Amino acid sequence: MVMNYNGSIKRTRAEPDQEQEAVIFKKPRVEGSKPERSVMPYQELSPNYESETRLKMVSGSFYLPKENELQPQGEDAHFICAEENTIGVADGVGGWANKGIDSGLYARELMMNSVMAVHNQHMTSSGVINPRKVLEEAFSNTKNIQGSSTACIVTLNKDVLHYANVGDSGFMLFRNNKCLFRSSAQQHRFNCPFQLGNAPRSDHPSSATGVPVRVIPGDVIVLGTDGLLDNMFGREIEQVLEDKTDEGDVDPEMLAGIIAELALYNSFFFLVTIGA
Repeated sequence: MVMNYNGSIKRTRAEPDQEQEAVIFKKPRVEGSKPERSVMPYQELSPNYESETRLKMVSGSFYLPKENELQPQGEDAHFICAEENTIGVADGVGGWANKGIDSGLYARELMMNSVMAVHNQHMTSSGVINPRKVLEEAFSNTKNIQGSSTACIVTLNKDVLHYANVGDSGFMLFRNNKCLFRSSAQQHRFNCPFQLGNAPRSDHPSSATGVPVRVIPGDVIVLGTDGLLDNMFGREIEQVLEDKTDEGDVDPEMLAGIIAELALYNSFFFLVTIGA
């Protein structure tokens, strides 16, 4: 969503190349126990926050690449590391196509290297994943590939969500079918997001934003690239969650597919409100 110069709000049309994931947090059940249904207020946490509550991610994904016979895999990529409670998306910057470069190659390599970095941290850091360090390691290992990409990596440690976001990919957090938090986008200027790459003017993982966010059982994270985030308002996803969840039960892959299809539908239309 873009606020233009005259104060009107405009739904921008995005390329129909959309990576999207849906995640629900669950507390490991003890035999005979009842699901936890308590609702705690949303809060951002200081980095030294500690909790003994251990949650897990249950993730699903859905990908709609733009129709291009020369690039059948599209320009986006993602990964899910279920055991490590870590997920990520990357969006290859489409402007490279004007120079005959498929930025999807960079995005896919970046995500593949992110998976390797997650596994390395899981083996050497007592299972605690630092998304910024994951992104730094993946970036340093993604060499000799042209193009550039935005990236957002999200991990769950106990009941605290940590993320590292470069560019205009990102996520929204929903609780009781209401959007409580949305990660901020980074742009140098309109339609020019922060982006990782090997070109001299590319950005670095040190530019990544991220704050710790507390979550509770039943919270839903919708993670996606700008193809999703530019074309879906939070209230539209709220409606999907309200319609498609049954007493807190969520099928992440089904939700990911529904939300991605709606984002694609919205991308074919402009919605403009009259400005001042």
